[in-house]
Amino acid sequence: MQKTDTKSNGYPKSIGYIIANEGAERFSFYGMRSILATFLVFHFFNPSLNPALQVTAEAKANETTHFFVSLAYALPFVGGLMADWFFGKYKVIMYVSLVYCLGHLCLALFDHDLEKFKYGLILIAIGAGGIKSCVSANLGDQFTTHNKHLVSKVYGWFYFSINAGSVLYTILIPLIYDRFGAKWAFGIPGILMALATIIFFLGRKTYVNVPPSGVNKNNFVFISIYALFNFRDKQKNQSLLDVAKRKFDHQKVEDVKTVYNVLAVFAFIPIFWALWDQNLSEWVLQATKMDRHILGINLLPEQIQTVNPFFLLVFIPIFNYWLYPFLDKNGLKTTPLRRIGAGLILLALSFVIIALIQSRIDAGEHPSIWWQILAYAILAAAEVLVSITGLEYAYTQASKSMKSTMIAIWLLTTALGNLFTALVNRSISNGGFFAQFKGADYYWFFIGLLCFFIIVYLFVSPRIKVREMVLGASN
Repeated sequence: MQKTDTKSNGYPKSIGYIIANEGAERFSFYGMRSILATFLVFHFFNPSLNPALQVTAEAKANETTHFFVSLAYALPFVGGLMADWFFGKYKVIMYVSLVYCLGHLCLALFDHDLEKFKYGLILIAIGAGGIKSCVSANLGDQFTTHNKHLVSKVYGWFYFSINAGSVLYTILIPLIYDRFGAKWAFGIPGILMALATIIFFLGRKTYVNVPPSGVNKNNFVFISIYALFNFRDKQKNQSLLDVAKRKFDHQKVEDVKTVYNVLAVFAFIPIFWALWDQNLSEWVLQATKMDRHILGINLLPEQIQTVNPFFLLVFIPIFNYWLYPFLDKNGLKTTPLRRIGAGLILLALSFVIIALIQSRIDAGEHPSIWWQILAYAILAAAEVLVSITGLEYAYTQASKSMKSTMIAIWLLTTALGNLFTALVNRSISNGGFFAQFKGADYYWFFIGLLCFFIIVYLFVSPRIKVREMVLGASN
């Protein structure tokens, strides 16, 4: 029996439902987020457009936005556990999708009630967080040994749907917000989320549903906590985690060690997201004060974000198929750790441009939006170097049983970065320590903090042990 099944080149019937669901869900999430910061400023925190209140209003809007993003990226860890241990992926996706829809409904209905509007944001964060941890894994579950060679192509379409949604939301939703108001601008993403839920439900009979496995005690959290509370039992020449071998599976303990090796790199990632996510809030608010005339078109400030996914789609093939091979061929090996370091440096450069733009705005000028587009281009290059490489690094360095854990921890780095930025903006809005960093000084503070991390990274990264692991080696 050397021949493969005749259906080996056929895609599972469930794939169309899953990809359509993801595209609609991403449109709904990023659609509402594209206008969130400006909406909060002009509808809740400074509706009278009082110049004396603008700094505080923007800080409050940024605080709310970053807390929302932090919650959305912290909850996938919980959603993943609920799916794997208790309910299965289908039920979690279905249930939290309903919560998701309710959150969008709150945004559309309570666009003049801040407290109830925030409840809507919390519900959306719960929905987005629960879905994020399950959808991509559910996609992989649909394949068998007969058609697993099609997985990479399907994931390509999966991520294409995400980027397509990203481009559409940044063009359409700000335009709807400008012409028809907040109710429609928040309502349409809600309709898309309802559509995503219906599409997912319609495919229910086609899915391969992997049943929940129950609570697995041989996991990263349980092993780490046990080792921490029993550190006194550590023997000479043992690592702290070896203590856990008395109670847990020995191989699982060794697998947990691979996670901590990756965490040495991940410790530098939250600062990346603390700055990166400002392009969807602080940068948008900055764009409101700039000359946005491009090729005879006066763009809305929220629409400038469209260039980010555009640059990503351009840079990803350039980096993978030209830049990396060119540098490797000429003796400068582009290891994952070097790519991440270069990405952090480019991130700092993009924020230097933003800080210089802000200095001109502080002086009463209206600089061209082309300068911010340049910053977006450099930011996209940094994202390719750090975000894509970081996730690849996590996969190749962690053992097979810990790859799902690494996805959750990777998403937590985004949550931590946004939490820090939210707390900085809370301090500013309350007149606290960070209130001294006004205008361009705000960006220079983050640049200085990032430069500190870069210096530490350049010292630490050469000393990080890199494990030569192949993705499929343990399959």
